[in-house]
Amino acid sequence: MSNEELAYDFSPIIKVYKDGRVERLKGTDIVPPSTDPKTGVQSKDVVISQEPAISARLYIPKSTTTSSPQTKLPLLIYFHGGGFCIESSSSPVYHNYVNALVSEANVVAVSVDYRLAPEHPLPAAYEDSWAALKWVASHSDGNGSEDWLNSFADFQRVFFYGDSAGGNLAHNMALKVGCEGLAGVNLIGIVLVHPYFWGTEPVGEESTTPAAGPGGEFISALWRFTYPSTSGTDDPFFNPGKDSKLGELGCEKVLVCVAEKDVLKDRGWHYGETLKKRGWKGVVEVIEAKGEGHVFHLEDPTCDNAVALEKKIVAFLN
Repeated sequence: MSNEELAYDFSPIIKVYKDGRVERLKGTDIVPPSTDPKTGVQSKDVVISQEPAISARLYIPKSTTTSSPQTKLPLLIYFHGGGFCIESSSSPVYHNYVNALVSEANVVAVSVDYRLAPEHPLPAAYEDSWAALKWVASHSDGNGSEDWLNSFADFQRVFFYGDSAGGNLAHNMALKVGCEGLAGVNLIGIVLVHPYFWGTEPVGEESTTPAAGPGGEFISALWRFTYPSTSGTDDPFFNPGKDSKLGELGCEKVLVCVAEKDVLKDRGWHYGETLKKRGWKGVVEVIEAKGEGHVFHLEDPTCDNAVALEKKIVAFLN
């Protein structure tokens, strides 16, 4: 067998060779935590668990060092995207994005670094994200291991935010909060940007758009690759409409952001509509960025639509 023979090819994301080698085609660059000279935002990395290996990057805005007396700030838990198999909280894209968001929204942030498939197949990312949330919640009485959370975070104003696969995580964690509770934490809202959901039955324009063919097959195959023991694309983790507990979502408000040229667009609209039908008592808003593709706001954060999206999210967090 040639060592170049492929077992899986999910270009331009990831390749796995038959000899077991994993080649990530993007999302492997990392940057260290820092004090950002432009915004004054400070960041640092913390270990949440040695085994399994779970960490996070924490951020505090400049106001925590300049305002006196110190008022506690909303707490944002961020889940990065990458199809559950690439990217990290240390990625330049996510570091720069969360850094800017913390500055603009004046919030404390925890960017979760969960384990990735295929080395750690799902449900590892869900388990790691929940463990990270329980670690964060351990600071709600002001006696946790991390002083930034003890001193600056308002646990009565907590938000989850994720893009793509991170949006999937943010939803599933909010649902777990609603079903099981998270002591000491009041989850106000969740932001889902281009959330990574799918299903066997087409919704919206999926049956007529070309992307629903090859694109849909790619999405379904990637999901099964990252979650080999899944029941399929109607797994409630992946298709929230198939979850009988959807109405128990544990927050007051939801902002879903979709992009006109994103194959996942109709899933975002469908999620908003389904939430309303399931007896959930909160307020959901779905907004669409015209002419844009998947995670455009990360690829070009200074474009007009990205700036408008940021303003909307900042308002939601405040």
